[in-house]
Amino acid sequence: MKNIVVLVSGGGTNLQALIDAQKRGELRGGEITCVISSKADAYALTRARENGIPTRVVPRKDYPDNASYSKALHEALYQEYADLIVLAGFMTILDGKIIQAFRNRIINVHPSLIPSFCGDGFYGLHVHEHALAKGVKVTGATVHFVTEICDGGPIILQKPVTVENDDTPEILQRRVMEQAEWKILPEAVSLFCEDRITVIGDRAFIDYQK
Repeated sequence: MKNIVVLVSGGGTNLQALIDAQKRGELRGGEITCVISSKADAYALTRARENGIPTRVVPRKDYPDNASYSKALHEALYQEYADLIVLAGFMTILDGKIIQAFRNRIINVHPSLIPSFCGDGFYGLHVHEHALAKGVKVTGATVHFVTEICDGGPIILQKPVTVENDDTPEILQRRVMEQAEWKILPEAVSLFCEDRITVIGDRAFIDYQK
């Protein structure tokens, strides 16, 4: 069983999706062994504790810059024997040293079909605001490996979601979470933990026959 460490900063809805999948026996080959938050008051910590998952807080505000914060976070990840790191609403950019140390072992879920509406500045409701402003008929979510390029790592899974005429950013955000993010994130985690993902260059290949 692989150790899954989830990094959070806020409410933890994607963390809850992983917890629910684990409780249903759908998180194959791995177990959430720790939740690490950049904020002491993040509700995601409550979700973890209510489900018996160990937690740690590495407060971003306690460190003068991103380099020193990343060093402390790096140490915490090693102490937790992280095999896979999942970013679930983690609002701090990871230092390149962490990405190098855990190459193709950090995954993130983004609320669009990359390469649309991604990169610097595209997070949270901003993604859905841009999608609606552009008038796209289909949006969705993407799970990808994290690299030094924001939202630019190898794509693991994607799932489309239909945009409705009367959508607001908030309504669309909720639909994307329910129909896409909460489904493909646990699946991508399971595929990783079962060693079904191979990265070649900028592409991630999945072996469903393994």
